[in-house]
Amino acid sequence: MAKKISMQDIADALNISKNSVSQALSGKPGVSEATRKLVEKTAQEMGYSGKKSVVANGLAGTGTGTIGLIASDYAFSLKSFFGEIYLSIEKEVAARGMNLLIQSVNTEARDHLVLPSFIAEGKVDGVLILSHISTEYSNAVIATGIPTVMIDHHHPLIQADAIVTNNRFGAYTAVKHLIGLGHRDIAYVGNATLSPSYQERLEGYRLALQEHGIPLKEDFVFSEVLEDDQEVTALVQGLDIQPSAWFCVNDGFGFFVRSALQQHGIAVPGQASVCSFDNGMLSRLSIPKITTMNIDLDLYGRKAVEQLMWRMQHKGEPIIELLLPSELIVRESTGKVRG
Repeated sequence: MAKKISMQDIADALNISKNSVSQALSGKPGVSEATRKLVEKTAQEMGYSGKKSVVANGLAGTGTGTIGLIASDYAFSLKSFFGEIYLSIEKEVAARGMNLLIQSVNTEARDHLVLPSFIAEGKVDGVLILSHISTEYSNAVIATGIPTVMIDHHHPLIQADAIVTNNRFGAYTAVKHLIGLGHRDIAYVGNATLSPSYQERLEGYRLALQEHGIPLKEDFVFSEVLEDDQEVTALVQGLDIQPSAWFCVNDGFGFFVRSALQQHGIAVPGQASVCSFDNGMLSRLSIPKITTMNIDLDLYGRKAVEQLMWRMQHKGEPIIELLLPSELIVRESTGKVRG
């Protein structure tokens, strides 16, 4: 029967202390990154299978075999979008034989930077932050030293890996679809100040117009509108000149714009086309159904967990952002321009 490899065996092979081996395999401070990698490599080669081993668990954190998932109350309430990402994360974590701890962050905890106990007490090997909480709060999590990956949010002041949609290219694709139908008077609607994702979609909208030689009409750029049916209705009905097409920053805005147009006696798509983003429930429930950009939410979850596992093993490596593609789904709300 083969001898079971111990930490002392690894220490002897590398001519270092057993304590240094333990620190390296548990992810605790006290050894250099070069030593940590050397210990992990040697442990793999020697067939070490210690219960708390980084190699055995596929981790480079505290060796708890547990990761944490946090999001704002609001994000967790959006079950048709973030709920699907959560289910994908849960499935991926379970497939790796790990545990998942989940906690929502309310406004008070966000404003006072109160971290969940499993983060504050270092009881998890890594953290996934789903969507936007606040830049200060995300940085408070990162400051604990626990490997962290952002999901569907990034910011220049947040130094953490991120899994995000390629919003610029997605918006470009959506607007290009409208241009291909002959539309030139294309409006943008959405609160670009709310999220970097929405700002990037505005940039994609501008780029598509520019590359197709269509002058940007600032009167058709509504970038500070709240996602509210009454506000969108007032916007649509208050226009003296109607655009022939609308690019909406998400499906909520798409639904409200479609409703407001029809209430105002403007047929969709006969007199105006509507295209949105996310392929959520509202785009499918709308009559007519809304052309939209689909996001693979299952892929979001899988890539987030994969990146967190990598980050746990490569703490000193540069920050990485993964841009996931979106796909145009053409439905009945878009048609050729008339006249």
